[in-house]
Amino acid sequence: MTEKNFVSGFVSIIGRPNVGKSTFLNYVIGQKIAIMSNKPQTTRNKIQGVYTSEHSQIIFIDTPGIHKPKHKLGDFMMKVAQNTLKEVDVILFMVNVTEKFGSGEKFILEKLQNVEAPVFLVLNKIDQTAKEEILQVIAQYKDRYSFAEIVPISALTGKNIDTLLKQIEKYMAEGPMYYPSDQVTDHPERFIVSELIREKVLHLTREEIPHSIAVMVEKISTENEGRSVHIHATIIVERDSQKGIVIGKQGKMLKEVGIRARKDIENLFGSKVFLELWVRVEKNWRDKASYLREFGYKEDEY
Repeated sequence: MTEKNFVSGFVSIIGRPNVGKSTFLNYVIGQKIAIMSNKPQTTRNKIQGVYTSEHSQIIFIDTPGIHKPKHKLGDFMMKVAQNTLKEVDVILFMVNVTEKFGSGEKFILEKLQNVEAPVFLVLNKIDQTAKEEILQVIAQYKDRYSFAEIVPISALTGKNIDTLLKQIEKYMAEGPMYYPSDQVTDHPERFIVSELIREKVLHLTREEIPHSIAVMVEKISTENEGRSVHIHATIIVERDSQKGIVIGKQGKMLKEVGIRARKDIENLFGSKVFLELWVRVEKNWRDKASYLREFGYKEDEY
């Protein structure tokens, strides 16, 4: 293709919590920038991932899973998810083919009625079900909405993802390369580091902890001509009992969080990482606008 045929655009990935949006985004760009967890509602901000090929650049926006909010943080997450629908060229509505159509899917389809961008139905986790069941799911959705494209994929194995990318490119207009070809996200390193630490806490703790935590990266410094990186970060919880759980007996839980997070952060930086973690209690921070701003959930940006 000649240079004038280069296409670019923005794609929003929406869906209920835990359908595989972050797994898909990480697979497409070939690097972990969005945290993955089997606990729902783990994505809180819109994560931008940049996919660049020889003839296209697609900027993916992984939104928080659409759900009924229970606090101010939940309200923020829903505004983020819904506002992205107004600013993109294509919308991917991702569903888990192993789950039945329910009120959550119905709610999202209602939100899609007034959008102008073409909507793809992306059926994820096809590696976990039979072809006949996939066809039944497709029939269910086709009766409820006029989708521009319907593409079954497996975000875990990568099956049909190349097909999906080619279909998206067909809906992109000629445009510039918004980001350098080797850039995979627009988020600063501090944000990615905080998300990687939060992911490890999600993996290692019980149900009461996941949605009560935030992570603040207070300092990142490099030494030895960039060969080593020193990071100071604080894990925020809402109650003293949660602080005890995150620290663990004789500090074992916090140490394990640090070990696991450091491995991913070293992959991110390509350098030796020294990670210091602290835990702080801020009661009911999810319902306090000042704390939401401090911890990076800035509603006025959306």
